[in-house]
Amino acid sequence: MQKAVHPDAEPRTPVLSERQRRHLRGLAHGLKPVIRIGGAGLTPGVRAETVRALADHELIKVKAAVGDREERDDLFRALAQLTGSLLVQRIGNVAVLYRPREELPRILIPGS
Repeated sequence: MQKAVHPDAEPRTPVLSERQRRHLRGLAHGLKPVIRIGGAGLTPGVRAETVRALADHELIKVKAAVGDREERDDLFRALAQLTGSLLVQRIGNVAVLYRPREELPRILIPGS
């Protein structure tokens, strides 16, 4: 049975080598964005859905419809920090986030 992740819980951010990041980027290549951030920005609802999506999938794509590049970068970094995930990659309006499950991770990552 998987532990429920409370949206207000203090998450732990994973630390990965460049080889491990490259592996995750390869796995994420074919994924479609599961979270879309609109003009309202980083709302509590977006945070809660991102936590749920990470608990379900571990590796997700997030798409942001924010005009400025710096603002998008800040938004993706803040979302990763709030959800205890790792910002694996950002290309244009899309970011890849990763947070392994505490129990029974689905994604196996090669050693560093």
